[in-house]
Amino acid sequence: MELFNNLTVLSLEQATVAPYLTFRLAQDGMQVIRLEHPVYGDPNRFIGEKVMDEDRMNAYYLCINAGKKALTLNLAEPEGKQLLKELIQKLSVDIFITNQLPKNYEKLGIAYEIMKEIKPDIIWLGVTGFGPDSNEGAYDPILQARSGLMDLTGEADGDPQVVGIPLPDMGTSEHGYGLLMKALFKRAVTGEGSRLDLSMFESSVSWLTVPIALGKSFGTHITRRGNTHEFFCPVSVYQTKDGFVYLAVGNDRQWAAMTSQEIFKSLDKEAYKKNQGRIKDVANLNQAINQITRQHTTAELVDLFTAITVPISPIKGVEEVTKDPRVQKRLLSSKDAATGIALTLAPPPNMTPFLEDCNQTLTFPPRFGEHNQEIYQDRLGYAADTLAQFREKGIV
Repeated sequence: MELFNNLTVLSLEQATVAPYLTFRLAQDGMQVIRLEHPVYGDPNRFIGEKVMDEDRMNAYYLCINAGKKALTLNLAEPEGKQLLKELIQKLSVDIFITNQLPKNYEKLGIAYEIMKEIKPDIIWLGVTGFGPDSNEGAYDPILQARSGLMDLTGEADGDPQVVGIPLPDMGTSEHGYGLLMKALFKRAVTGEGSRLDLSMFESSVSWLTVPIALGKSFGTHITRRGNTHEFFCPVSVYQTKDGFVYLAVGNDRQWAAMTSQEIFKSLDKEAYKKNQGRIKDVANLNQAINQITRQHTTAELVDLFTAITVPISPIKGVEEVTKDPRVQKRLLSSKDAATGIALTLAPPPNMTPFLEDCNQTLTFPPRFGEHNQEIYQDRLGYAADTLAQFREKGIV
């Protein structure tokens, strides 16, 4: 979409929350430029298997950084701050994103007030662990523990567990994406920029819609319950002859359809006709269902429940998921021109016009400082010897 192709994003990013957000923006066709310290860089560059025969391009980093450009810049130095000012002006930066601690905003020259002086209509987004008034560091599992997500995950009689994906990181990124779209709309209508502050903690807690509403309003205590559901039954994982299925009976009509099938007729009891009765006897009912499902294959059960329109799914591994035709046709790709290494990347939440135009292929995740010459020399106009001096002084 031409509208997004003309937007430039500058992001002082590291780890996951800001990089995943800018990965989403790159999928819209925005020009995304990631800034990193010329010595330390993004720690995630060093995480995961070393799949390329070079430093700072480890596997974990490659997952969410395709489609971007990369600059190194030391914002602790006056020359670095001057370069930042020129980047914002000469590249006409539309959006600036950072997940630095708030105490560093002024010190690094990235505070909203400073950037607004440089470009009045800039949209500034600061992502923090606990808000702009807190300098407490926060990793995803810490947010899961603090926000209640971990208490809600795991077996009822077991330890709290982390969610299988970094939901505070990626969920906050999605909330940031929405905020940026609203800010772009506001700017289009009024011409005004915005300061946006987004707390990972507040973002994570916002997912607790049912636990908070029912807990604070009616005293209902909701905690981890394994694979069962707090309010519906039967909803759980059941063993089959060759694996597992997840079955979700969401109402009494679906239960009646299930027990009308020959293999489940033994469960057609008066006490179970209403969801409330099934919930009261959930342990025994699930045990009885398991005794039946273990006698049938996963495919047989999927066919049976699909025929009566009761939701069911085999429990699939990631490799199986990527073979699903719906997923397969939406996977993204990226190939390194220098080494020939090819990446298969997760599909976007929706297929954007930009991704359609580029055949779902993004540029390879940028090497450390890969675009220093292109941007500082070719676009900002610095001579090659000046750029070499910047490198020697540790500015870039």
